[in-house]
Amino acid sequence: MSVAPPFPSSSSLRTPLPPGTDAPATCGVPHFAPVRVRGGRHRLRRLVRHRRRALAAGLAVTAAALVAAGPGEADGARGHPAAEPVRRHRAVERVSAPVRIADGATVRLLRPGDRVDVIAAQETAAGGDARVVARGARVTKVPEPVDAAVESGALVVLSVPRATAARLAGASATARLAVTLC
Repeated sequence: MSVAPPFPSSSSLRTPLPPGTDAPATCGVPHFAPVRVRGGRHRLRRLVRHRRRALAAGLAVTAAALVAAGPGEADGARGHPAAEPVRRHRAVERVSAPVRIADGATVRLLRPGDRVDVIAAQETAAGGDARVVARGARVTKVPEPVDAAVESGALVVLSVPRATAARLAGASATARLAVTLC
């Protein structure tokens, strides 16, 4: 077995070169094709395909955040109190109003479920004045006409608000009523 000498021999020693001479010679950089990351396009397509999942996950995270940030006290929500109390809209009470229409032949054109405007025509010597008494009234019933009553018009039952029913009753006492289909 041979043992290496503790000091290098004179043949193994080299003289140092001046700085900068030990670098390799310069050369041009070869042209490389652009580097493209694989799968970038496919990730976008996958996201578009699974957007329902992404939307559901986003909504779940948002809901969890809203629940966590909700009011800590049981007495109500945080923030500014409402300046004005919110008014509840009362449901309009509708009533059935029997109305005698001057033209009995017009009433025969009506069917239950039709919407009509009721027009009151005043008969005066100087000319007639017409006004709309009810707008969009729903026809609920068209009773069978009695042969003797054809001369005096025909009856139709309309579903209207209570205030409109009062106007219809007042107008039928002083004017002839006609209907137009809406």
